[in-house]
Amino acid sequence: MAYPIHRPRRLRRNAVLREMVRETTLAPSDFIYPLFVVEGRDIRRPIGSMPGISNLSVEHAVAEAKQAHALGVPAVLLFGIPNHKDAQGSQAYAREGIVQRAIREIKSALPDMLVVADVCLCEYTDHGHCGIIEGGHVANDATLPLLSQMAVTCAQAGADIIAPSDMMDGRVASIRSALDEVKLTEVPILSYAVKYASAFYGPFREAAQSTPQFGDRRTHQMDPGNVREALKETDLDIEEGADMIMVKPALSYLDVIHRVRERVDVPVVAYNVSAEYSMVKAAAQNGWIDGDRLMLEILTSIKRAGSDLIITYHALEAAKLLG
Repeated sequence: MAYPIHRPRRLRRNAVLREMVRETTLAPSDFIYPLFVVEGRDIRRPIGSMPGISNLSVEHAVAEAKQAHALGVPAVLLFGIPNHKDAQGSQAYAREGIVQRAIREIKSALPDMLVVADVCLCEYTDHGHCGIIEGGHVANDATLPLLSQMAVTCAQAGADIIAPSDMMDGRVASIRSALDEVKLTEVPILSYAVKYASAFYGPFREAAQSTPQFGDRRTHQMDPGNVREALKETDLDIEEGADMIMVKPALSYLDVIHRVRERVDVPVVAYNVSAEYSMVKAAAQNGWIDGDRLMLEILTSIKRAGSDLIITYHALEAAKLLG
């Protein structure tokens, strides 16, 4: 074919054309906004490694959720940080625990906003691990009943979606059974099915006060070099009753998001995690990058890879830019 006939630049020559033919688009409705809720009153404690993000007492978490809702962000993801921690993580499944109270308050103020409850013990244990410790190791099967109790108390408090992030084998089936047993059959499970043992979680550990006191999480979180294992984890969690599947982190795992999207017919969610956020913020504060433009480019890449929804600390600022 003669060279002049095909000129792809014809469809790039102005902003209206570019927008009209854009293959991947972002909207505020694509985002889930994480919140870190702490005990006390009138607390808004900035997280040093996550500029713009704070630990929030319940009333401030409600206000932040209202702001997200007004911008068109449909859901928040809650992490609770209790005053008291113990080896069993007992505040994780206490009916008057910090996250259960936050769920009730947000749902009371914003009935139409979806509240996603992260289910894991790491923020609630004094050793910082995701489950019960036996013989110096995280005991998978002993942890499942406690995760299931937490899921039930969060759902009874009003959580719309339960999101287990612990990576214990069999936890989706255990939680599904526990929810069904108390007639909460319509509460869906968003499984952190593909969660890697990643250095990208560093700032989160500060925010959630969940750094392990010994060892690490490589015995239950996935090795960053594996993708076939990700597909196996995905298949197993869907068999156990997961309604949605998550990949975490996002930016260095776009290929994994794509492979999971091709594999399953359920919604796929990606978690744009704390260090992915903080790197953008730090570079922007130093004047090295256009922070807003890079933020939207990263979020677009995550959606283009195949994610239906994105959990992101950028949710409010991205929603403002997207209108």
